Amino acid sequence: HVQLVESGGGSVQAGGSLRLSCEASGYDARTYRMGWFRQAAGKEREDVTCTYLANGNTVYDDAVKGRFTVSQDTAKNILYLQMDSLKPEDTAMYYCATDCVVWVAKDWGQGTQVTVS
Repeated sequence: HVQLVESGGGSVQAGGSLRLSCEASGYDARTYRMGWFRQAAGKEREDVTCTYLANGNTVYDDAVKGRFTVSQDTAKNILYLQMDSLKPEDTAMYYCATDCVVWVAKDWGQGTQVTVS
């Protein structure tokens, strides 16, 4: 069982930047990839990025490609989501999870709110 804690959300103006963090504790040998997801008010949770932990390769949703960047600090077990050129449509609660598919991921953080005006 892996515990995840997201942080770094906030309110920014369009064009601004935020960096989210997802700190993981505990260990599950079955975890080989992690995802960032977001859920806007009244909408379903959607995947944003998928990172393969062994090599750091990340797949980005078309909506964020070129604007968002994932990195990881393997020593601290932290996954980062650098968000640049933010748009109002990026407004959502952002979550990290221990898989890249919503119905597969067993471990989720509590989420961190991002608001872009």
